[in-house]
Amino acid sequence: MSPRRRCCALRWVLAGILLTPAAWAQTTADPAALPDTAPPSPPVRQSLDDAWWTGPMLANSAATLPRGHFLIEPYLYDVSSPHSDGFGSLTYMLYGLTDRLTVGLIPVLGYNRMDGAGDSSGIGLGDVSVQAQYRLTEFHEGSPLPTISLQLQQTLPSGKYDRLDDRPGDGLGSGASTTTLQLNTQTYFWLANGRILRMRLNVAQSVSGKAHVEDASVYGTANGFRGSARPGNSFFVNAAWEYSLSRRWVLALDVTYRRNHGTRVNGVTLPGYGEARIRRSSGASEAFGFAPAVEYSWGANLGVLLGTRVITGRHTTTTITPAIAINYVH
Repeated sequence: MSPRRRCCALRWVLAGILLTPAAWAQTTADPAALPDTAPPSPPVRQSLDDAWWTGPMLANSAATLPRGHFLIEPYLYDVSSPHSDGFGSLTYMLYGLTDRLTVGLIPVLGYNRMDGAGDSSGIGLGDVSVQAQYRLTEFHEGSPLPTISLQLQQTLPSGKYDRLDDRPGDGLGSGASTTTLQLNTQTYFWLANGRILRMRLNVAQSVSGKAHVEDASVYGTANGFRGSARPGNSFFVNAAWEYSLSRRWVLALDVTYRRNHGTRVNGVTLPGYGEARIRRSSGASEAFGFAPAVEYSWGANLGVLLGTRVITGRHTTTTITPAIAINYVH
């Protein structure tokens, strides 16, 4: 065979080898010859038992306590505004009467520091609330239905609110009974990284009665006043999210909106105090708030929360309220 023919034959042989499917199959079958193209493993889905919560700073839980179990959660806080500080303690004391029905008591203690004179004469009792919550539905993993509860709360006029003389800081109550009906919801989402995001959405409507008022009061009346005051009805919405960083650590955020109808004051000033007829309304107000917080749990039944609430709005005093709470369930 001539050199020219041998060269052409070699080209055809090489072409046949390169184009033979078997040659490609042999090449691709060699793991060392290919990059790793296997899809990444999906993140491990966090179990509900692996997430420990204390609850966010503001939003009430839609869950109810099992029968015979109780929850105690004391808060310590400082409602700080440009000219005063309201130091207080609020404690949730809840008991599972049945698996679906939880009842509770919420006592409040406080001390007000005012610019200039007029601080509280001592630690005093604020308005105490009693409440009952009935669970309608319960969340189950894989179901879109959240936990839903109805909550009825009655705030009793136990705190001092009038006859304050030169101690406006002693005003820790409203003097009026307030009834609040609230719808609470709670559900869980699993994020792309497998961690749990718990969400609450609560909606409430409050209606207040009338308070008999004498002399200096939390309603801005002065000594010699005789009459009444009625706090306006209030509509409130609270959304909250909790992100489970780990079993023990949680990041939380509340966002709130409140609309208050104007408080009405009606009465007279006695002779000797500048006799006059007084009739006024504070006008409606709107308040927007948010409260970031960090939760840490030592166990499934004991944890601590540290957060700050900020409130501002139309006809609303801007306040910043740092708070700490201990959550214990048994």
